[in-house]
Order: sequence, then C-alpha cells, then structure tokens
Amino acid sequence: MAETLRSRVTRAMAGGVHALLDRIEERAPEAMMEQALRELDQVVDEVRHELGRLTANRHLAQQRHAELNRQHDTLKAQIELALGQRREDLARAAVGRQLDIETQLPLLETNLAELAQQEGEHRGYVDALLAKRREMEAALSQFRQSRAAMANTPSGSAAGSTAAQIEQRLAGATGAFDRIYERQTGLDGPARAGRLADASKLQSLEELLRQTQIEARLAQLKQPGSDGQA
Repeated sequence: MAETLRSRVTRAMAGGVHALLDRIEERAPEAMMEQALRELDQVVDEVRHELGRLTANRHLAQQRHAELNRQHDTLKAQIELALGQRREDLARAAVGRQLDIETQLPLLETNLAELAQQEGEHRGYVDALLAKRREMEAALSQFRQSRAAMANTPSGSAAGSTAAQIEQRLAGATGAFDRIYERQTGLDGPARAGRLADASKLQSLEELLRQTQIEARLAQLKQPGSDGQA
C-alpha cells in the first residue's frame, strides 16, 4: 500500500465517532458527518482497488511459479533423452536452463509470500474500515433521532421541571389507570407504589445492595483456595 493510502487508512481509523462528536456544535453537524462517511467510503474504495491489484499480481506470480516448475520437469526428461542419444550439447543447454529456473524459483516464492501477506493486511483494512463505517453510521442515526425528538418536544415540556412538578404530572397521568384498576380488582393500583422521591431512594438502595454484593464477592475471591463460587 502506498504511504499516502496507508496514512489515510490510519486517519480514518483514528477518527470515527470521536471526530464526529467533536463537530456536533458546529454549524451543520449532520452534513459534516455525512461528508465524513463519504470520505471514508473513498478510502474503502482505494483500499479495495489496491487489494484487487495485489490479488491479480499474486495470481500471476502463482501461474509463473507453476509454469517454471513444469519447464524444469520437462527439461529433466529432455536431458535424459539427450544423454541417451549422446547429444551432450543439447543436454548442456537444458541443464543451463534448469539452473536459471532454480535461481528464479526462490525469488518467486519470496514474492508470493510477500504478496499473500500484503493481501491479508488489505483484507483486514477493508474489514476494519467497514466496521468503522457501521459504527459511524449508527452514531449518525442516533444523532438524527435525538434531533428529531428535540424538534417534536413541546416548548413547555417538563424538561427542567422540579421533582414536585414531575410527581404532580405523574399523578395526573396515572390516576385514571389506578381508579379503573382498583374498581376491577379491588387492589391498590400500581401507581400507588410510592412517590417519586421514594422511588429514587429505592433505586439508591438497590445500587447499595449491588455494591455490597460486589465487595463480598471480591473479598471471597481474595481468600486462598477460593474457586470464585458464591
């Protein structure tokens, strides 16, 4: 891969979601993120083109390697025939050609190994770039959804409301449900489970219990001979 292409791949891999998020506050963030995706597509196309060239060169080298091996085998038979007919001059020429082939084969084999390695690297580049593109595309989709949600949120929404205001609105929204539920079952409605502040405290209590369980497990694992089972 040319150094310029390698550097572009490196920049593309180092960018992605973090580079996009840094631009969110700019004037046209969605357009810029779409442009970043198009640039990434260009890099993928270039890497694929280079991959195709490497693959074609490897196939040619394989064909050349097979052809030289066939020639070497044919020359062996020809040398035996020439010696059998006392044509040492012909045998000498065939041996010379064999030696030339034996010199070329190791070079071809080295070239084949290098091409195979580069081909594998480029396939890895393509896979990594496509994975990065999926990650960036998902981030762009989430960004669009967040902006759409903002556009659809009424200006007088509960954003920034106090806990008391939220609880008041919650009570109004769930009151009808509770009344119907209680009439039909004779049981307290689920919305009577507690006030908003109580729910927050219960969540904190659950988190405290979880942290206690984690610390207990860690302490058990630190004991000699522990198999990690609770």
